Amino acid sequence: MRRRTLTAALGLAAAAALVLTACAGESTETTDDAGAEPEFTVGVAYDLGGRGDGGFNDLAWDGATEAAEAAGGEVIESTARAEDTDADRVARLDLMAQGGADPIIAVGYLYATALTEVAQKYPETSFAIVDDDTVDQPNVTSLMFAANEGSFLAGVAAALESTTGKVGFIGGVNIPLINEFQAGFDAGALAADPDIELSAGYLTEPPDFNGFNDPQRGAEAANGMYDSGVDVIFAAAGGSGLGVFESADAAGTWAIGVDSDQYTTTDEPLNEVILTSMLKRVDVGVSSFIDSVLDGTVTAGTTVYDLSSGGVGYATSGEFLSPETIEAIDEFAAQITSGEIVVPATLD
Repeated sequence: MRRRTLTAALGLAAAAALVLTACAGESTETTDDAGAEPEFTVGVAYDLGGRGDGGFNDLAWDGATEAAEAAGGEVIESTARAEDTDADRVARLDLMAQGGADPIIAVGYLYATALTEVAQKYPETSFAIVDDDTVDQPNVTSLMFAANEGSFLAGVAAALESTTGKVGFIGGVNIPLINEFQAGFDAGALAADPDIELSAGYLTEPPDFNGFNDPQRGAEAANGMYDSGVDVIFAAAGGSGLGVFESADAAGTWAIGVDSDQYTTTDEPLNEVILTSMLKRVDVGVSSFIDSVLDGTVTAGTTVYDLSSGGVGYATSGEFLSPETIEAIDEFAAQITSGEIVVPATLD
């Protein structure tokens, strides 16, 4: 399997000029393995932070490369910028489609407007978008994840492992998608301990989306919570979560990761503060989508990956959770899967 950037995929001078304006900041590392030409090309347009975020951008990459490698394909990729407009995102997706990428995965709801336009221009290309279900096009699949269910389990872990009786949530940007994480977390913490004290904060308000990639701001928000007696913080803040981990390390307390198993993706010794991670299996969704395109079973509309399908969950790789906490989390998970517990997806 080979990976190319957009500039490698499109050799025309005019296209290269457009890359400079629409896709500045993309990865420039390339690999080109010797061998036969790839059978197909997968395009991955990253959300803010791009590959290396230790979260859902990395998971999208993992899923795309796994599926492409298994079927003799290659991957081209492009990273977003904080200052991007919808026109920039249209240009980025256009370049991938013009370069022959099929399928193309747009990572993040910020691509919704751009994808609606681009999907109509390339009706024979299959597209997917992560974390958005508003694009109503016959060649677009929405990959959604029950973040509230996974976050409920994180809330149970936080409440049961807290020694102060105070836990907190830090969201990157105050938007409905991240509110869903908080709603699940709060519900899980209260289910495990009705007397638990909850704190919550968001780093930015839309249209400022820098809260997903500002570790310093994440650390400042976490410092305030830890100073108030909170001893476990769940950070659903993208790259800003690193700042929360740094604050937890300085305070000698706990943090909870998000999307990927951040104990395994965070450098030592900082990963030693990550009590658990709420897993959001974007890699599974992306890989399954690509497989469905290749075998002709792809369908438009929304596919939801929830707790019962293994689309969300929690991590135990750090071995910090007590056996009693793990048993309780698993019992709550069984009740969610059976329908006995319905986890809220919005804040009251």
